Order: sequence, then structure tokens, then C-alpha cells
Amino acid sequence: MTRIALAAAVEEAAARDPVLSNLVSLVGVVKHRPRNADGPFGALARAIVFQQLAGRAAQAILGRVVVAAGGHLTADALSVTADEDLRAAGLSANKLAALRDLTAKVLDGTVDFSRFGRQSDDAIIDQLIGVRGIGHWTAEMFLMFELRRLDVWPVDDLGVRQGYGLAWGIDPPPTPKPLLALGEPFRPYRSVLARYCWEAVALHRGGTDPSLR
Repeated sequence: MTRIALAAAVEEAAARDPVLSNLVSLVGVVKHRPRNADGPFGALARAIVFQQLAGRAAQAILGRVVVAAGGHLTADALSVTADEDLRAAGLSANKLAALRDLTAKVLDGTVDFSRFGRQSDDAIIDQLIGVRGIGHWTAEMFLMFELRRLDVWPVDDLGVRQGYGLAWGIDPPPTPKPLLALGEPFRPYRSVLARYCWEAVALHRGGTDPSLR
């Protein structure tokens, strides 16, 4: 698959729409977040641990899980870590079951990270949502931030919906179905659009109008 730099994608997407161009002017060119130190497995395991928890609490639990696993969050390491040690780290029964399912599916090849570079976004999502505890949104965030795919459009994300409404002056914000269509002009850079929708929310909270009004 052909890849282009994020900065080039931002420039191309902004050139298509004055509202997005204004957002880029206000906040600058977004950058990639660092990838997980333990790779794709670590990123997905982290996502499972963080579900429905505040950041500090989730980070504390994740840290204890990593220690219990011997310092690295990998499928091999988790496969030999006792349930009681992971529960003692603060994992709920449901999250433990989700991590066990992820571990099993990675080790048996059901989820094969080595093939992701050649697979479409939809094919990867289909694999990931077959894992307990990983839904469509989690798979989309994995695509955007760990795999750095540029054409992910998470229309079910409340922040994306709110940000689009704020920046493009749509009140109430668009629901997922119309938002899906609104993203079409930005293919194949809809991840860029999503990132700036989140930035629009941050601007609004900080007292800056993200629209062109």
C-alpha cells in the first residue's frame, strides 16, 4: 500500500475545504502519537485495560499488569502469567477474559499482525472485532494511532461528531449516518478530518471559536 506522510495528508485535506484549512491554521499540523512500546499487541491490550476507566486509574492498573507480565505486554508473556496475578493487578474479570481471548487469537494466528500491512482497514477491523472486548471504535483507534492509517472515519465517536458540528456550524451535531457522507470529500484522508474535529472541541473548550463564522 502506498503511504504518504501525515503532514502531506494534512496539507492535501486542508486544501479541499476552507473550514479545515482554518483549523489547521489555528492549531498547526497534527503529529503522529508514539506507537506502543510493545507493538500492536501492547496497543490493543492497553485499549482493553483503559476501557471505561479514568486515565490515572487505568494507567496505574496497566503498570501493574505490565509488571505482572514480566515487564513487557506481549502475547507470549501474558500466556504464562497467572490469572490471580492479573486480577491482583486490578483487572476485572471481563477485562481478564478479553486479554486472554486476545492472547489466544494472536498465538493461534486468528489475529495476525504480520499481515496487517497488506490488509485493508475493513479486513483488519473484521479480525479485531472478533476478539472479546474489542469493538468497532477500539479497532478504528488502533488503525489511526498504532497503524497510522490515514482514511479512518470514526463517525460513532462523540468528539468527532461534536467537533464537526462546532467547526462547520451544524447544530445539533450530525449523527453518524449523515456524518459518514460528510466525510466523503476528504477521502483518502478522513483520519486527518477526525483529528481536527477533536481539535475543534479542544479549541471550543479553551474559548476559541473553531468555525469560520
